[in-house]
Amino acid sequence: MTIRLYDTGARQIRDFIPLTPGCVSIYLCGATVQAAPHIGHIRSGLNFDIMRRWFDYRGYDVTFIRNVTDIDDKIIAKSAVQGRPWWSIGYENERAFNAGYDVLGCLPPSYEPRATGHITEMVEMMRGLIERGHAYEADGNVYFDVRSFPEYLELSNQDLDDLRQPSGEGETGKRDQRDFAMWKAAKPGEPSWETPWGRGRPGWHLECSAMAHKYLGSAFDIHGGGIDLIFPHHENEIAQAKGYGDEFARYWVHNAWVTMSGEKMSKSLGNSVLVSEMVKHWRPIVLRYYLGTPHYRSMIEYSEEALREAESAFARIEGFVQRVVEKAGGVVDAAGEVPPAFAEAMDDDLGVPQALAVVHTTVRQGNSALAADDKEAAVARLAEVRAMLGVLGLDPLDPHWAGETDRGEDLHGVVDTLVRLVLEQREAARARKDWGTADAIRDQLQQTGLVIEDSPTGPRWTLGPR
Repeated sequence: MTIRLYDTGARQIRDFIPLTPGCVSIYLCGATVQAAPHIGHIRSGLNFDIMRRWFDYRGYDVTFIRNVTDIDDKIIAKSAVQGRPWWSIGYENERAFNAGYDVLGCLPPSYEPRATGHITEMVEMMRGLIERGHAYEADGNVYFDVRSFPEYLELSNQDLDDLRQPSGEGETGKRDQRDFAMWKAAKPGEPSWETPWGRGRPGWHLECSAMAHKYLGSAFDIHGGGIDLIFPHHENEIAQAKGYGDEFARYWVHNAWVTMSGEKMSKSLGNSVLVSEMVKHWRPIVLRYYLGTPHYRSMIEYSEEALREAESAFARIEGFVQRVVEKAGGVVDAAGEVPPAFAEAMDDDLGVPQALAVVHTTVRQGNSALAADDKEAAVARLAEVRAMLGVLGLDPLDPHWAGETDRGEDLHGVVDTLVRLVLEQREAARARKDWGTADAIRDQLQQTGLVIEDSPTGPRWTLGPR
């Protein structure tokens, strides 16, 4: 089957045809590290992690680049307010982003370049653009001349006459207010680097064009990011790269937002939910299920109720996995292939919701096999479920999740010991046919949020929906 992706530039779903057979190159706009990540930031990383996993499953050799923007206006402003070096703020938040990606099970990128590590490449690109008549220097700034590039705004489908280009402080000397800054002249007290046009620092858009060129060459397969980056960031990346002579990205893939009350989750709106706080209250694998299972092009409206529904849905999957492992007397390996219906859904623009429906159907079939005491069929269904969950990064038996603790606290072992002591008292009451005491113990445990299930191998406890 051919993988098909929605290409923002073409405004339609297209068959994916790689530049190099058997290989796929992906550039994802990563973190701007001016603050710690909220779940809206991490959603993009999760969506492209699933894409990367699916290409890998389909046998592609994947090169995945996710950059770090470690210098920008907001980082510099925070540095002044907090009296801390700009690089200290950037590095602290870069670590917070990586912790967020890791705790939610994202595979590390092939390379994760920082903008400030590629000033030489940016200077080279600006020099080439000036030589080709696409850029010019003014007052120590370097601007891209948008009128010199006829394809400008094709990605965002705008009219140049109606364009309102975002501009920053100190962007003087523009020939046209629609031109955008690639390099910003140094200001007193701000970080700067030496260039042929004086000291200054990079503009946001130039960074990605230069880093994509260095790590993926003049042409690559897929450029990704959130829908808010289509303009101006991705539009300006295209102008720079193609003006320089690169073919650049052949497919543009954008994920939608996480919203609150219909608005994009944003620190500026005061409605962000930090990943570091979320994982204290929700199991990370549940948070991954919540953020990763809607279609990447659909909005996610944040709510506690939706998270509880995700928790309950994943608990049904996880409970099935645990029961079959107990029945089989050990871990069941994942199947070599996912079911055809799952593969068909994933091939069709990463249709995770349709693929997840196949997971739940297979879980129901497996539960029916358990009820019929058909061990062979139950084990076969678990093997399929593990293969599918592995693609989604949600396999509870994967080593990444092996050390996961409930509610984000390292108390599972202690709670397990205490609960088992109580369950032993319940079993003793049942043995002497003291049903009232046994039922009372069970009810008291359930009031604490535990679910007690009697199985052929003895009682088992799990955390119930909150």
